[in-house]
Amino acid sequence: MCKYMVREEEYLTAHGHPNVTATHRTTFEITKEDELSLAGSCIIAVGADKGALDLSRRFRDALHHPDCRLTTTLCCGPYEVQITSRGDPGLSLTHPTDLVWRRSSFTCGRTIGIYADHTARDLPREMITLLAGGAEMSVLLVAEYFTPED
Repeated sequence: MCKYMVREEEYLTAHGHPNVTATHRTTFEITKEDELSLAGSCIIAVGADKGALDLSRRFRDALHHPDCRLTTTLCCGPYEVQITSRGDPGLSLTHPTDLVWRRSSFTCGRTIGIYADHTARDLPREMITLLAGGAEMSVLLVAEYFTPED
């Protein structure tokens, strides 16, 4: 039998905040929380309409596949950035407000992607300037993997 691709998508929106600095070296985060202190250097957007716990069962199942690739597309104003990371069977996806992408393999209830090829400080500064001004951001999440051949 042939392999086939499993593909699940989620879409969310969030917005910036005056305290967005996006200088963190190892992660970036989007949160449903509305407030942000200057200590939150990994947070790029607040007021999201989804946290890890809000993701659909099918999407969560796809992220748990050991070969899952997660492609995250961030759109803000004229800027679009695509981030590639991986899912993992160890993702619990239990946090009610936060989504975190990590450069490392560390997982916790907030982690949505590991081995990410971007962190907060890697994002275009022009996009971060818009977010610091409160701009809206749309986020497309695509989790995909190939099934094994039978």
